[in-house]
Amino acid sequence: MRVKRGVPAHAKHKKILQAAKGMQHYRTRSFRLAKQGVIKALRYAYRDRRNRKRDLRAIWITRINNASRELGLSYSQLINGMKKQGITLDRKILADLAVNQPAAFKAIVEQVKKEAK
Repeated sequence: MRVKRGVPAHAKHKKILQAAKGMQHYRTRSFRLAKQGVIKALRYAYRDRRNRKRDLRAIWITRINNASRELGLSYSQLINGMKKQGITLDRKILADLAVNQPAAFKAIVEQVKKEAK
């Protein structure tokens, strides 16, 4: 007895076409083009989940640098001073302090300045 594959094939096509729903033109209607688009989109998603970490770190460093320069210290001097004093705050927390709690960030910068002299 032969095996008919109508139901599994239909389900597979439906799954791919559903994933390609937001795409344009024939990618929403043609299974072949939809499959290519979904594969490419998944590849981009995988890559960019890693790139997002890189981008966020660059943003944090920029924020810390701008805030510390307003207080008379460069980013590299601040990080070096913090390491020498054993202040272990990561860049994400430092950037958050610089934006949302400037008084706390200023206290850290003043501490580093005081020990540097």
